[in-house]
Amino acid sequence: MYFHYLVWFWIPLSLADSGAHHLCQRTCFCKEGALFVNCSGVHVSSDLTFPPETEHLDLSNSNLYSIPSKGLRSLWKLQVLLLRDNYISRIEERAFVSLERLHKLDICRNEISFLGNSFSLGLISLHELTLASNRLQELHYKSFRNFENLQKLNLQNNNISSIETGAFRSLTRLRKLYLQNNQLHTLHNGVFSMLQHLEVLNLEGNMIKNIAPGVFHSLSSLTVLNLVQNKIEHIRFKTFLSLQTPGTHILLSDNPWFCDCDLQRVFAKLHSVRRLILDDYDNVTCVEPQVLRSLPLSSVDTQLCIAETVTVLVITFTVFVTVVAAIVMAERNRKKRTGKHWSEDSEVSYESHHCLNH
Repeated sequence: MYFHYLVWFWIPLSLADSGAHHLCQRTCFCKEGALFVNCSGVHVSSDLTFPPETEHLDLSNSNLYSIPSKGLRSLWKLQVLLLRDNYISRIEERAFVSLERLHKLDICRNEISFLGNSFSLGLISLHELTLASNRLQELHYKSFRNFENLQKLNLQNNNISSIETGAFRSLTRLRKLYLQNNQLHTLHNGVFSMLQHLEVLNLEGNMIKNIAPGVFHSLSSLTVLNLVQNKIEHIRFKTFLSLQTPGTHILLSDNPWFCDCDLQRVFAKLHSVRRLILDDYDNVTCVEPQVLRSLPLSSVDTQLCIAETVTVLVITFTVFVTVVAAIVMAERNRKKRTGKHWSEDSEVSYESHHCLNH
């Protein structure tokens, strides 16, 4: 029923504003003429066309299986486009090419598994992009290359396991990057290159185990780094030392930490760097070795190197005793080879002298 209204309504809308508002109220919800068009919850067609003066278009929960690229071509004034909660699995080539004034694009909770090379084409003014809760698996540079003005990118709750080195290098004004709840295993050097204005990096709930020492080097404005609930067992001190922002909050709890002397030294050094703030250090718990499982690292960190210190002292003492014993034995053997003890010579001389006197 709605579909018939919409096809009939949008065509005359641009021709007669007086009757258009009444028709708009019968199908979607419109404010201020057709500047704000809300079709949320309305079953619409992907072939639909919209009034060219539209600035805010809400097509959330509209049973869409593809982006209505034809209907978007004339919306050169559009600033906000909401496409969340649909069944969109594919974004057509050059789908947003005419939306040069668009500031916000929300396509969360759809079924998108791939972003084409032309995905960002035309979106030169975009400030906020939400692709959360889709089926994305890989991220490539060509998909993001026209996002020079993007400030917030939300990619959480996908299946992302691979990010091309330098995939975000065009996003030089990006301030917030949300990658939580994906399938990332490794953070390679260069993956966050050119993000010198990034303030928030959320990597919570991934499978991250290996972190390259220089991966955070270019993040000169980072204030929050969330690595909670990953697979990190050890971490290198210089991995975080490369962060130069005055006051970076680092979250590291809910990882399977292997608590040993090396880990204790790393955290001790991190605590000594004033610009690095370990907000959840008291919640960092040991998983291995078994004897320390579930214990907070903060409760055992001063003891982790004691065993190693004792072992070193025992080895040192053993070596010392061995060396001294070897020296004593060597001296005894030398004297055996060179003659009798002086006391023996004295006795012989005394006896000889005594006999001569008699």
